[in-house]
Amino acid sequence: MKICVFGAGAIGGYMGVKLAKAGADVSLVARGPHLEAMQKNGLRLIEENEESSVSVTASDNPEDLGPQDYIIVTLKAHSVPPVVTKMAPLIGENTTIVSGVNGVPWWYFHKIGTELEGTRLSSVDPGNAQWDGFGPDKVLGCVVYPAAEVIEPGVVKHIEGNRFSLGEPDGSKSDRAVALSKALSAAGLKAPVRPRLRDEIWIKLWGNLSFNPISALTHATLDVLCTDEGTRPVARNMMLEAQAIAEKLGVKFPIDVDRRIDGGAAVGAHRTSMLQDLDQNRPMEIDALVASVQELGKVTDTPTPTIDTVLALIQLRGKVAGLY
Repeated sequence: MKICVFGAGAIGGYMGVKLAKAGADVSLVARGPHLEAMQKNGLRLIEENEESSVSVTASDNPEDLGPQDYIIVTLKAHSVPPVVTKMAPLIGENTTIVSGVNGVPWWYFHKIGTELEGTRLSSVDPGNAQWDGFGPDKVLGCVVYPAAEVIEPGVVKHIEGNRFSLGEPDGSKSDRAVALSKALSAAGLKAPVRPRLRDEIWIKLWGNLSFNPISALTHATLDVLCTDEGTRPVARNMMLEAQAIAEKLGVKFPIDVDRRIDGGAAVGAHRTSMLQDLDQNRPMEIDALVASVQELGKVTDTPTPTIDTVLALIQLRGKVAGLY
């Protein structure tokens, strides 16, 4: 089984080290100083109880790596459409593309089993680059839970979590999903195959949709924005609007909105990924996390007044900073 991790930054690097240590035939696509460090010195992973370094096959040119059984995409959502054609040398007749990307996935309406079957989302797949370039039949969904960061080129620090939930768009327990689950499990990662992966997508998105833009606008950490008497209601209203959309799409929420916000507060003084990107002058995932939900509101004829307001503010913040 040949596995390529495309976008081997923090999460992709974490996964790559774990797979390599388990003896998997894994290769990594990265760029810049991080790639150079991996090619020269291998990839080092710092975990709570141990530190390890592995020699890895890494390149910025997919032609060096050839067709793969699985391509695990761990790029930021906005970075994927521009590299679809570049990924072509990795894709063979039986290649599975694992979409480990935040936000509403481009394949969301593939095999959903409703009248919305085949609906395309321009906010996450402009020009249908992924739908037409990959083909939705090749995709396997993935919800990524670990937190990690690249603390210097070639060095990844794992912060928490080791679960990568997998799921077919039609909810089946396919051979390809089970095979990848076994490979990830052998690497010490949790990789359950879920029949209702869209439910998990929304539970994660619920927090990302609201906490990320509010934190980037206010520079507040999670514990503050989830408890402040001004920002908590804003997050809550955004989440309720999102829940109304999701439930129209058949999603079931196992917890209520206040428990979800309390869970965010319990994380503590965490700086969200969007705030970190703003601080470090990196493009922010505004479309995948927020604009996509606004688009789904239009698809389902659901009003999203709070989401619309916060989206307008964070889009302008991103434009002013040159990051959107």
